[in-house]
This record gives sequence, structure tokens and C-alpha cells, in this order.
Amino acid sequence: MTVPLPARTLGSLAVPAVGYGAMVLAGTYARADDADASRSLAAALDAGCTFVDTSDSYGVNERQIGAFLADRRRDEVQVSTKFGLRILDGEPSHRLPVPWGSGEFRINAEPRVVRAYLERSLRRLGTDYVDVYSPHFPDPEVPIEDTVGAMAPLVEAGLVRHLGLSNVTLDDLVRAQRVHRIDAIQAEWSMWHPIEPGLLEHCERTGVGIVAWAPVGRGFLTGTLTTLDERDFRTGVERLAGPNLAANNARFEPVRDLATELGLTSAQLALAWLLDRSRVVVPIPGSRTPDHIAENAAAGRVKFDDTTRTRIAAVLAEFEPAGHVS
Repeated sequence: MTVPLPARTLGSLAVPAVGYGAMVLAGTYARADDADASRSLAAALDAGCTFVDTSDSYGVNERQIGAFLADRRRDEVQVSTKFGLRILDGEPSHRLPVPWGSGEFRINAEPRVVRAYLERSLRRLGTDYVDVYSPHFPDPEVPIEDTVGAMAPLVEAGLVRHLGLSNVTLDDLVRAQRVHRIDAIQAEWSMWHPIEPGLLEHCERTGVGIVAWAPVGRGFLTGTLTTLDERDFRTGVERLAGPNLAANNARFEPVRDLATELGLTSAQLALAWLLDRSRVVVPIPGSRTPDHIAENAAAGRVKFDDTTRTRIAAVLAEFEPAGHVS
């Protein structure tokens, strides 16, 4: 049974305060089989995290979500998916700060391919519409106005309910808004990864929701990440690589201690801190463990008073991570 969370809005779309990042099911950390994926998604819905985020670049993830949705009312879940990110050997590529480290990837958000991307996603998801549709990254060879212009007819056709953008600059967003209403953007944002100055204020002013990805720092801000297997994609993240991981765990200890004092897990403190930044923010933590999913969701009910905010700010002011931010 779904336990409702406090509601927030991404533009005009009502969603719970804490969503669910489904990339964790798709092989980035270790692929969940279909049964495990279904159990994790069921745990997310039971915890009230009905806003589920995926991408057509996450391998089988859209299909896993589609299989899960087949046994549920479509209006019980808000589905967000993205398009345009590909790994293509021998093709022109761009270096990007992708969620799983850094690497060479191909972005294709040309207007001519947008509808075909969506139609494939709809087939895999087993639905006739998605709630939020976004290019995974701006295409450096295509003006963002052209990409958004090709997305707008998808709304008119009823295939997409709300347009979004992902990993964009403030300038990108402003230019896109001149073409069509944008209800949500996705940005990496956490206690140790700030967003672009001015972006939050602009989103608040123009009614755009911010979907915060990697809200617990790719697992670091849970306070439990002490070692990484050499095959783990996160070894490509400078702050988690080599001696930086041990150094950052030591520097993070005061934050962990404060979380314990407040009766929270470190992850809950990180999520509640984000939610306290603004009413337009919706974090999308990912986990495959039902207990952790429930803990993450509980952060949506945490409230800070001014004294607690001051204490958190003081501790974070002393937290200076080793390694580059991306």
C-alpha cells in the first residue's frame, strides 16, 4: 500500500517530495534481474516514491519499468525518461560529466530523431505517454531551441505531458523557455556538488522544478562507502578514487555525527538538506534495497528549524572534499 509523501510540483506536474532514480537497476552498479527490479520498484511505490526516473540509455531499464507498470494503474506513477545519449565506437563523441564518471559519449538530439526516440521508449515502457520527457544532455551541434521545437509537438499529440531538460546551463534553459514551457530540469546537486549559480533562483521565479540527480553523491553521502571494487564505475569519479575516498570519509565524519544526533541517517540528512533548499527541488535517490528506499522516502517528511539549519550550514562550511567536483 502506497504511503503518500508530501507533494511538490515540477512546473504543473504534482509529484512526491522524493522520487526514485531507476538507473540503479540498470547495470551501472550491478544489473538487477527483472524480479529484483520489480521488487525494488514496488518498494519505491509502497514508500510513496511514485515519480520514477529513467532513460533510454539505461539498457533494459525502460523495459523493466514497463513490465512493472503492466500490473498497475498508469496514473499511480509519474514516469520521466530521457533520450539522446549513446555510446558508439568509432563515432564522433563528446566528453561529458555523466552520472557514472566521465567518458566519451555521443549525443544526438537532432529534431529528426526526437519522435523516433520517444516511440521506442513508449514501446519499452508499455504506455501511451510519459509524464516528463527530456534530452539527456544538450547536443553541442544542435541549438537547444531546435531540439525543444521538435519536442513540442509531442505534447500536442498527447504523447508527452511535460517537457524537461537535463544537464543544462541557465542560458540553455532560458533559450528553451522561449520556444516552449519547460516544467522540469535535471541537475546533479548534493551537499558536495553545487548547481550553477542563479539556476535555482531562475527556476523558482519561472515555475520550473529541479530534479536533483546523485543527491547522495553517488553513494558517498550515505556515509557507508569505504571501499570500491576496481570494476566499480565510480572509480572514475575523482573524489571517490584512490586516497581521496579515505580522505573524504574522514572529512565527512562531522556530518555523519550531526545526522546521528538529529536521529537521521547520513543519506536522510543529505536528502532533507536538499529538500530544505527550495520547494521546487525533488531529489531522485536510487537504491535496490527496500529498507534503504523507505529510509530515503522518510527524508521527505523531515523538517528543520532555524537552529538546525544553522548547525548544518556550519558543519558543511568545514567540509572541504578532496578531488574535483565532477
